Amino acid sequence: MARAPNSDRSPRSGERGERSERPQRGRQRQGERNDGDSREESEFIDKLVSINRVAKVVKGGRRFAFAALVVVGDQKGRVGYGTGKAREVPEAIRKATEQAKRNLIRVALREGRTLHHDIRGDFGAGRVILRSAPPGTGIIAGGPMRAVFETMGVQDVVAKCLGTANPHNMVKATFAALKGLMGPRAVAAKRGKKVGDITGRRDGVQAAAKEA
Repeated sequence: MARAPNSDRSPRSGERGERSERPQRGRQRQGERNDGDSREESEFIDKLVSINRVAKVVKGGRRFAFAALVVVGDQKGRVGYGTGKAREVPEAIRKATEQAKRNLIRVALREGRTLHHDIRGDFGAGRVILRSAPPGTGIIAGGPMRAVFETMGVQDVVAKCLGTANPHNMVKATFAALKGLMGPRAVAAKRGKKVGDITGRRDGVQAAAKEA
């Protein structure tokens, strides 16, 4: 005689179904995290400034490694640089890129294309002079400084490096100058004036210079 189906087994099958949904939820959350990381990575662009082979003398001989200098920016005023060292070139670049993303700074840009004022930066033997430029000038700068301006989003600038050809000193001197830049809002807050007073005076000086 055939047995009747047991009604107690139906809830268990439902429980198994709920359990099977749990890994899918975890995978979905992991996928959302990966999408967020990819968006963050796509927001920044990186440029390799220099790659150098270095050696460490040990008892058995010399151990070779690679040191990379990378500049990272979002082309909207944020930029950073980093260094990395590893036995392989891709690993050194990855380390430098991660360090650059952790050391981002924000620079106020005028009209989203150039600097607000001229400034000078020093680091070690390196000295850089950064000057704002009118539209259509382009980026007139050396290799390491050009990488900084392109990743930062500057379109018109004139820059000159004096005293050194070391890319590390050039990049650090450039960042020292960028950290000293002040926008109209910062100047107005420091002097207790309105932003229009600062920008109006600057525009008046430029108009007088053009007429002369």
